Amino acid sequence: MAFLDKHAILERSPTLLLTASLLVVTVGGIVEIAPLFWLENTIEEVEGVRPYAPLELAGRDIYIREGCYVCHSQMIRPMRDEVERYGHYSLAAESMYDHPFQWGSKRTGPDLARVGGRYSDAWHVDHLMDPQSVVPESIMPKYAFLADVTLDGAHIADLLATHRFVGVPYTDAQIASAQADFRVQADPDGDWDGLLERYPGAVVSNFDDQAALTEMDALIAYLQVMGTMVDFSTFTPDASR
Repeated sequence: MAFLDKHAILERSPTLLLTASLLVVTVGGIVEIAPLFWLENTIEEVEGVRPYAPLELAGRDIYIREGCYVCHSQMIRPMRDEVERYGHYSLAAESMYDHPFQWGSKRTGPDLARVGGRYSDAWHVDHLMDPQSVVPESIMPKYAFLADVTLDGAHIADLLATHRFVGVPYTDAQIASAQADFRVQADPDGDWDGLLERYPGAVVSNFDDQAALTEMDALIAYLQVMGTMVDFSTFTPDASR
């Protein structure tokens, strides 16, 4: 009771209460932040995680532009109902090259963290053209216009350079080859060996089955890479982190 009586002094003095509150917040902040200065990296590096290929990165920008993150999260939480429905829980390393990350805060539609390879390119085309044709209960709007907007990749090297500026480890060779890699990922008949050397596991496909390279191609290229970089059949978490 004596302690509670002393606490009443704080409650009756706004200045003293504000000062004490600032002190508590300051100490708590230091306790949380200070240890980070002694860590070389707060993200466990995971084999397979790589920067996005140019076409995938362009598709990611379209995904952000169209507000897909408003209805679809990209973070599977380590709870049984989530991992049974969506797959292995998300790793911090899988978002280490995302600026900004797309974890999301709402699921009007399903989580997309592991959507890559789950559906065919044709399914994605049909879904984007007319969502209700494949998911009757969907309230997603149509994105058929993406198939009509062509891309030339004129500024794709600048986009990679900008991401390198904020920490994504794109090499000079990757930036120099950006426009060629951008085009060849949507051309199965092209010479895409160099693309796969620079971006292992990248899906090469004429994603929307049209002659022209479109925003539909770019968006599907991005969707098809989601959650595919890490081989979870061999992944072992670092228990020390």
